Amino acid sequence: MQRVLCLVLVLAVACLASRPDPRGEELRWLRGNTHTHTLWSDGDAAPEVPAAWYREHGYQFLVLSDHNVLSAGERWFPVDATGRLTPERVDALRERFGDETVEVREREGVREMRLHTLEELRSRFEVPGEFLFIQGEEITGSFRSPGPPARNLPVHVNGMNLAELIKPGKGTSAREVMNASVDAVIEQGQRLGRPTLAHINHPNFGWGLTWEDVAAVVGDRFFEVYNGHRGVRSLGDAEHLSTEEMWDHALTLRLTELDLGLLYGVATDDAHSHWIPDQVSIPGRGWVMVHAAALEAGAIIEAMKRGDFYASSGVALEAVDVRDGRYVVRIDREQGVQYTTRFIGTRMKDGQPAEIGVELGTSTTSPASYTFLGDELYVRAVVVSSKLHPDPYAEGDFETAWLQPVRPAGLD
Repeated sequence: MQRVLCLVLVLAVACLASRPDPRGEELRWLRGNTHTHTLWSDGDAAPEVPAAWYREHGYQFLVLSDHNVLSAGERWFPVDATGRLTPERVDALRERFGDETVEVREREGVREMRLHTLEELRSRFEVPGEFLFIQGEEITGSFRSPGPPARNLPVHVNGMNLAELIKPGKGTSAREVMNASVDAVIEQGQRLGRPTLAHINHPNFGWGLTWEDVAAVVGDRFFEVYNGHRGVRSLGDAEHLSTEEMWDHALTLRLTELDLGLLYGVATDDAHSHWIPDQVSIPGRGWVMVHAAALEAGAIIEAMKRGDFYASSGVALEAVDVRDGRYVVRIDREQGVQYTTRFIGTRMKDGQPAEIGVELGTSTTSPASYTFLGDELYVRAVVVSSKLHPDPYAEGDFETAWLQPVRPAGLD
């Protein structure tokens, strides 16, 4: 760890909006949400409702990630005046999408509506080059902690671009369950010859995963640094780190003791409420901006695995450039809004990490720039605007962008 750190840096994020990718193709920014729920599991709406919302609100891709199920096969949902699918919502679906799109039946005295499959949604909503579905699943497992007191630790992993349903992993610890689910996503991709991606969901939900657990994810390198569901404890508490603090601790451990490489941060909605927003888990809170060569699942996943993306709750970027010893961020500024860019990292001293996740530099200009000194284990950036989020995770949240970490060449 004491070797001389050259200032030729490994790119972990996109350079310029027109920069070619390794295959020589032009890149474009694509906005997507990778964590969304419908009536196929515990969401409150038929899948066409979030599909229409995300397409109409400028997203280019969407992952419907219901719990332990793919949107495939025949599925009927009960219509109940006191349930998630009320007669009024069925009528609203007919009015919005057409009578021919709503199929209802009576069976053993119960009125039911058929849920549309992902393939049906593709034919209705996908537009080549404009809007894309990527098949997903929230692989929802748990580990029974022996205690005392004994409790179930939730372990949720999102799988992207799946072709087959994946059962939750098993193990003798929450960490083993996590890695088993991640490995199953990777194994399916290798076996079927298709690009897949796994990201760890809301580690603080139910205090299911510690930052040490997140650091030890092996098969892939993604976790939710921002999750818009207000019940997942992203801000931590007096005894638990926030997810952003977890990121820095996990990065430091991965890059020193575990030798596992960089960990990338994802922002998602984890939306469950689509009809009457309850402010707990609604669409539009967080998303990823991916710098990809095409609006295709393979290109999007390839770009994310390169680190060519950022997470956002409202701030947009024009470009991120890491070269010539500098980390430069160009912000797509909104008139009348101020932006503060914080460069965060862990420095090395005498072969050991110094204080973890400290502010290395701050800028209120665009482009914002940080010049490397050579003792950084990694550097990441966070851009915070002066504009309040219109539907915040927590009161007082400002629109933010989280950029991926980079580190000096030869250490990745």
